[in-house]
Amino acid sequence: MAHSQELTPEALADLRERYRIERERRVRPDGTRQYLSAGAEFGYYAADPYAGEPAEREPVRDRVDVAVVGGGFGGILAGARLRRQGVERVRVIEKGGDFGGTWYWNRYPGIHCDVESHVYLPMLDETGYVPEWKYAPGEEIRRHAVRIAEQSGLRANALFSTTVTSLTWDDTSGTWIVTTDRGDRFRATYVVTATGTLTELKLPGVPGIEKFEGHTFHTSRWDYGYTGGTPDGGLTGLADKRVGVVGTGATGIQVVPKLAEDAGHLYVFQRTPSTVDVRANRPTTARDVGADHDGWARERRDNFLRIVSGESAEEDRVADRWTSSAGLLEKLLPSFRRPADRAAFEAAYEVADAAKMNEIRARVEEVVTDPDTAEKLKPWYRYACKRPTFSDLYLQAFNRDNVTLVDTADTHGIERMTEHGVVVGDTEYELDCLIFATGFSVGVSGIHSGRLPVHGRGGTRLQDAWATLGPRTLHGFTSNGFPNLIQMGGTQSAPSVNFTHVLDEHAVHAAALVAAAEAKGCLVEPSREAEEAWLATLAEDAPDHEWFHAECTPGYYNAEGRGRPNGPTAYPHGAFAFHALLKRWREESMDQALRPRTPART
Repeated sequence: MAHSQELTPEALADLRERYRIERERRVRPDGTRQYLSAGAEFGYYAADPYAGEPAEREPVRDRVDVAVVGGGFGGILAGARLRRQGVERVRVIEKGGDFGGTWYWNRYPGIHCDVESHVYLPMLDETGYVPEWKYAPGEEIRRHAVRIAEQSGLRANALFSTTVTSLTWDDTSGTWIVTTDRGDRFRATYVVTATGTLTELKLPGVPGIEKFEGHTFHTSRWDYGYTGGTPDGGLTGLADKRVGVVGTGATGIQVVPKLAEDAGHLYVFQRTPSTVDVRANRPTTARDVGADHDGWARERRDNFLRIVSGESAEEDRVADRWTSSAGLLEKLLPSFRRPADRAAFEAAYEVADAAKMNEIRARVEEVVTDPDTAEKLKPWYRYACKRPTFSDLYLQAFNRDNVTLVDTADTHGIERMTEHGVVVGDTEYELDCLIFATGFSVGVSGIHSGRLPVHGRGGTRLQDAWATLGPRTLHGFTSNGFPNLIQMGGTQSAPSVNFTHVLDEHAVHAAALVAAAEAKGCLVEPSREAEEAWLATLAEDAPDHEWFHAECTPGYYNAEGRGRPNGPTAYPHGAFAFHALLKRWREESMDQALRPRTPART
């Protein structure tokens, strides 16, 4: 279907049928079970290649004001906002060897942010930093995370290369007992969890994966000792190597061009092609982004969020493919409102989506010279079914003689591995090195998954409290029965494509909760009535995504083709409206999240 083809009812019907066929080629009966976790026999994939063996230290036995679980941007921002509220003893506990979270782990060649750096990097106003590129490279982002942490005085109390193993509320002392895998056992008046949603790397469950005798690693633990080079490229160790990469999502899109430059031969194993739009990265100056007055970054960030949340704005300060596609991303956010005329809305949406996807597919034809390869690289699904990607180098890489695209849709992925390589169909591709760009498992990290046991008032386990009716929170942050526990970045709030903005707003809210509790001598704990009221708010205007996700190609947005969970899981009017709601609530109704410090209820 060419970009210029008129979107007649017949053409749309044909496109709908093509999407259905392509989806069925990729749906697997094992769903999310097709992946392996980096545990047990595959635990070495998750080892820290940057910090090495952690230095021995004595177990910590003390008390802090706030324990922050997680040292990525969420934890750093929570700590920074708490320190600005006057909280002195803030301890960040992080399993990596330093601050940075995903930007600590992900240092693969070609890594950049996908959201403009002047809105993605938080606290630019406070730190006085102006990014040098429209889309910053990973190392610049990692350094900025460290900059915020160090300017906020978080390093002195931090525990690195350390994993929290349990959180237990002690009603007698009014503190949380925090234990870790390093033997630590200390108390905290408050706990803030900022463990992220995509932190546990996953591997494809390919039969024979353990038999392969070549070199393997995951992109989130890049082995520069083997490849040579840096995140900027120069992978001289691959000059005579046959290299395979599995995964063509956001990571694969960035890493493939660098591998193509330096590998002897590169095989890209693709099950589902991504949408690859124009990135147009370029150096920027302070003048380019209006960084000439206090508050410039906050204004730019708010402008971006307003537009991608489906709100109106007088101007588009960022002006990139995110903002130009904002109407299609409402499905992704989920600020997709329930329309008065459902049928009319879906019809109009389908036309707009088809036009955008025709544009994406036309770009493939324009860039990729081999028609067969170009056809395999075309995405046949709706725009918001998978995370959009952006690159000026990825499609071009397939014009190189040393790059081969291996389409695995008909075999539902790689069939098996041997001692020497990968088998797809009747062909064995012999490899010296296989790199897994297969991303992270959704919903398996942090307190919601149960991997971190959390016991609240009366010893009640959080997972047990939520087992029957699902998560119960106020604004996604706090829960009855779990005093002084503040959850960041979790369910029942509002997501955005600019996740660091969400995290910073959450950090501001968390710090305000702590400050209010301290000022009034209270615990942070909502009543059941406040939880019920919030659940009713979520359900009242909850968008109906099922019709959309049920037709999507498999991916982590729809549990590998299994649809989405039932029930309200996010604020239905988008992140911009949610942040405004939180601000009003802090000004008018903060007492809803507080209760007197009294003995345990009977």
